[in-house]
Amino acid sequence: MASSHLFIITGASRGLGLALARQLLQPGHTLILIARHDNTSLHAPPGARLEQWQHDLSEAAPAAQRLGEWLGAQAPHQHASATLINNAGQLAHIAPLSQCAGGTEQASIASALRVGLEAPMLLTAHFLAATEHWPARRKVLNISSGLGRRPMAAQATYCAAKAGLDHFTRCVALEEAAKPHGARICSLAPGVIDTDMQLQLRSADAATFPDRERFESLHTQQQLTSARDTAAQVLAWLQRPDFGLEPVADIRSPGTGASGTGAAREKYATP
Repeated sequence: MASSHLFIITGASRGLGLALARQLLQPGHTLILIARHDNTSLHAPPGARLEQWQHDLSEAAPAAQRLGEWLGAQAPHQHASATLINNAGQLAHIAPLSQCAGGTEQASIASALRVGLEAPMLLTAHFLAATEHWPARRKVLNISSGLGRRPMAAQATYCAAKAGLDHFTRCVALEEAAKPHGARICSLAPGVIDTDMQLQLRSADAATFPDRERFESLHTQQQLTSARDTAAQVLAWLQRPDFGLEPVADIRSPGTGASGTGAAREKYATP
């Protein structure tokens, strides 16, 4: 019986993705890390396998195709479980949308939407297609945000990307629930984390970002969770027996998943 466990993580060169990779680098684990740059501090211990793929996920198609081909070359019984963690995200220009019509700002919108929404969809499509007949337990974990569920001025692009991430997760959950051996999928908001993205937000121009003071306060009042601690919470969520029964979740409001996929199907199938 297969005993190895496969994990594919995007945005794993820093922040939460790097913390996840460090905690998952264990004997018996195979890690495929996808980011614009390798992280030279990562090394596989004996009994583990590590590959770092350099891809800019604002052009995600080559990375998704490579993943599909790599998975297709694996023996179906090689891994006891296979997990895709879509973690990569990107902020666009922090300003009201009316101030984002210039060339640079417009390009930042397109790039952030591609990294935050298009890349997870393409990678998920190739992951599910290539592993559909594997006997392994298959999971997709999309790292979302509370901003996908509530609006914020000057953050239209990021909010839209995360809202799209949540809703495509709901749709795929319905599709996979209809299969006899479907994958489990969940879009999880991990809380506020002390990462470079938080630094970008609290360093933004207060004249164009009315919530800057709030993000400054989160930092000064030490209300940010470390990437290491958040990674541990995310991985614990991933191991929950009810993972994916609620396709959209928040790590700060853990539920029981009692409504189940059937209830989710009824709820989200309503026009």
